[in-house]
Amino acid sequence: MLRILTCLAAALLLTANAAQAQQQTSRLDEIMKRGALRVGMTGDYAPFSLFDGATSKFKGFDVDMAEALGKALGVKVEFVKTAWPQLTKDFEADNFDIAMGGVSITLDRQKKGLFSTPIMREGKTPIARCGDATKFETLDKIDQPGVHVIVNPGGTNERFARAHLKNAEIKVYSDNVTIFDQIAKGDADLMMTDASETRYQQKLHPGVLCAVHPDHPFDFAEKAYWLQRDEALKDFVDQWLHISMEDGSYRKIYAAWFE
Repeated sequence: MLRILTCLAAALLLTANAAQAQQQTSRLDEIMKRGALRVGMTGDYAPFSLFDGATSKFKGFDVDMAEALGKALGVKVEFVKTAWPQLTKDFEADNFDIAMGGVSITLDRQKKGLFSTPIMREGKTPIARCGDATKFETLDKIDQPGVHVIVNPGGTNERFARAHLKNAEIKVYSDNVTIFDQIAKGDADLMMTDASETRYQQKLHPGVLCAVHPDHPFDFAEKAYWLQRDEALKDFVDQWLHISMEDGSYRKIYAAWFE
C-alpha cells in the first residue's frame, strides 16, 4: 500500500509540474519560439496603416513601429489584414498577437486584452481650409447655420458631430480616401477627426488645409497597442516603447509621418 501511495504521489507531482510548466509558457515565449510576431492592421487609417492592394503591402507609422518591435524581439513581422467592424472578433479568435494601426483605448477592448503604454494622446479637433481655420476654433463657432461639416459614416467622427452639433449641416461622405479633398475644394467647411489625422492631412495639403488646435482637442482619447492577455508580452512592449521614446527612435518615426 505504501508503495502504491508513493507512486501516486510521484505521478501527481509530475502532473503538477507539467501543468505549472505549461502555465509558465507565455505569449512572449510562443512568439520567440515561432520566430514571428503577428500584427493585426486594418490598412485604411492614414497615417497609421495603409494597405496597397497592388503590392499587398502595408505602410504607415504603425507599420514602421511594428517592424521596429519585431527587430527588438528578434523575430519577423507577419501583418494580418483585418477591418474595424471585425477587429474584436479577429482578436478574440487569436488571429494576431497584437493589434496596431491607430487603435484607441476603450474599456470594452480592455476587457478582452491588455493595452500597452499609450503612444499618443488624442481627441477630436477640426481641420479646415487654412483661410477659415480661425472661424472654427470652438464648437459654438462650428455649430452655426450655414456651416457644412463633413463626416465619414458609422465611426466616432460621425458620433461626435451628431452629439455636439444641432444647427450646422452634417454631410456624410463615404470615401475616406478623398474626404479631405471635399474640404480643400470648398464642398465642405471642415471635418472633426482625431488630432493625429488632422496633422497628417495638413502635411498632405500644405497651405491648403490646417489642423485647428490639434494640441488642445475637444475631448480626450489615447491610442495604444492592443495585446493578447499576456503580462510578459505587455512588459516587453512597454519597455521597448519606453526605450524608443527616450532614445529618439519613436520621435524619428513620428516625424516621418506626422510632421
